[in-house]
Amino acid sequence: MGKADIETRVKRALDMVELGSFGDRRPAQLSGGQQQRVAVARALVFEPDLILMDEPLGALDKNLREQMQYEIKHIHERLGVTVVYVTHDQSEALTMSNRIAVFNDGVIQQLAPPTELYEKPINSFVAQFIGENNKLSGTLQSTQDGVCTVRLPTGELVTALDINTDDIGKESTLSLRPERVFLDPVEGQCDNVFTGKVEEVIYLGDHKRVRMNVCGHNEFIVKVPNSTDNKGLQVGGTAAIGWSSKDCRALDPI
Repeated sequence: MGKADIETRVKRALDMVELGSFGDRRPAQLSGGQQQRVAVARALVFEPDLILMDEPLGALDKNLREQMQYEIKHIHERLGVTVVYVTHDQSEALTMSNRIAVFNDGVIQQLAPPTELYEKPINSFVAQFIGENNKLSGTLQSTQDGVCTVRLPTGELVTALDINTDDIGKESTLSLRPERVFLDPVEGQCDNVFTGKVEEVIYLGDHKRVRMNVCGHNEFIVKVPNSTDNKGLQVGGTAAIGWSSKDCRALDPI
């Protein structure tokens, strides 16, 4: 290519990553985040139809990593180029992707938009891999019109969506997101209501992460918004908890 064409492309690529005024610097004179942007610019300058990014932000600290996530996402939106992004960070995958493929032993388990992958996992592996998830194991008792009943080892019956179960009498794993669990649910709010014992309360600013013993399972997590009046939520105490069968998915056994 001619010198003028090269300069034009280089400037355009640097402008895309907001480094247009840094073109005369060497990489060693740049910050870690700026060096990451240079790496992106080097890929973009060839104007490819497809870009592969393999763990590109793994070496960055949390704040810089989040900043670069948004920058790469915005570059993708401006250019419309296809980006295949490989990551082990589930939150990063949810933040950046239009579609996510979850692999296990080289086999795609589910390929779907982030919201569908998180809200509607089709098997236990995906449910456990993406986001935090409560799992309860039991035996399938009945199924009708897409809804089933699962009996837990402690005897309780749980109603859930029948997504990926075997025959009656076979094992099934229930999947339930912590934010879909209600403390002290009002009457009619939930069709699954039990009593839980508070084992641990962790303050996380915008919410509290409450670990409870529910139906013999002591790793049951409930996320409680900090705006909620839950001053009486103390370790060792008990509280009524509940969830809707529409938010609970009966899947294959783990």
